[in-house]
Amino acid sequence: MEEKLMRIQRDVLLQIEQVDNMKDLENIRVQVLGKKGELTSLLRTMGSLSFEERPLIGKIANEVREIINQKIEEAKSSISIKQQELDLINEKIDVTIPGNFIALGHRHPLMQVKRRLEDLFLSMGFDVVEGPEIDTVGNNFDDLNAPEDHPSRDKTDTFYITENLLLRTQTSPVQIRTMKSRKPPIRIVSAGRTFRFDDVDDTHSPMFHQMECLVVDKGVTMANLKDSIDKFVKVLFGENMKTRFRPHNFPFTEPSAEVDVSCLKCMGTGCDACNFTGWSMELLGCGMVHPNVLRNCGIDPDVYSGYAFGMGIDRVTMVKYGLSDIRLLFDNDIRFLEQF
Repeated sequence: MEEKLMRIQRDVLLQIEQVDNMKDLENIRVQVLGKKGELTSLLRTMGSLSFEERPLIGKIANEVREIINQKIEEAKSSISIKQQELDLINEKIDVTIPGNFIALGHRHPLMQVKRRLEDLFLSMGFDVVEGPEIDTVGNNFDDLNAPEDHPSRDKTDTFYITENLLLRTQTSPVQIRTMKSRKPPIRIVSAGRTFRFDDVDDTHSPMFHQMECLVVDKGVTMANLKDSIDKFVKVLFGENMKTRFRPHNFPFTEPSAEVDVSCLKCMGTGCDACNFTGWSMELLGCGMVHPNVLRNCGIDPDVYSGYAFGMGIDRVTMVKYGLSDIRLLFDNDIRFLEQF
């Protein structure tokens, strides 16, 4: 058996010297030292040896195993070093070669205007709050003083999910949520997506973006409302911009008004873009918060008053950039978006 052990050692060491990859080296280890390996199988026959031979053969077998294991580890180290050297050669890169240009995106013009408006109102002392796009009929209509027969409550105008849940038609429900959860004074703005049944044309879309502003405090008047709107219009569009307030009717404000701004193309002198009126399209709706709305939210209208206004961010974007078709903002035409 001693001769067999020496032969195994000699043959295996010769094989190891000729190996140049990890896979073949592992195969040799398994064939010799594995559970069914040649050396392992030979050692299982030691039971047939005499009592005197077993210690001697056992010692030789352990020495052979040690030598083979040591040579395998040395071969692993050698192969690993050679592989690293080869990888350094094959994977060498020229760091002086110019890299590939990676086109970086930017915010959508709608989101640019949204962020600009939020930053503007933050600088004016307002808090920015958010609300869910799915809201209750109570928050969206009832508490906003919208009567049962109001056209916007019709199922042909609003996306109802259940009898009591809907896709919000405006961001005004955030005002209701805020007034129910906070005590005056309140100064907040909220922006987000809103949904209505609208035929798609150059100024309408069934999904659009709005921003609402709400102020509730003691002694708030229509003069405060006009001053806030004039200030944000001038900061957003320029100091030469003018505003025009026209009487209107909203169920949640009293009195109510719609606001137009100067035509950006002619700055009020009259041109074909504004049909020679000097005014751009309607920018927003506004008014003093209706006493019923305050009562619905647990605020005493004899003590507090407030104003609110809401605008379509899409419309503000169209005015700011002189766009004539709202569909440009949703078509995702890269040729259009790259201009911003």
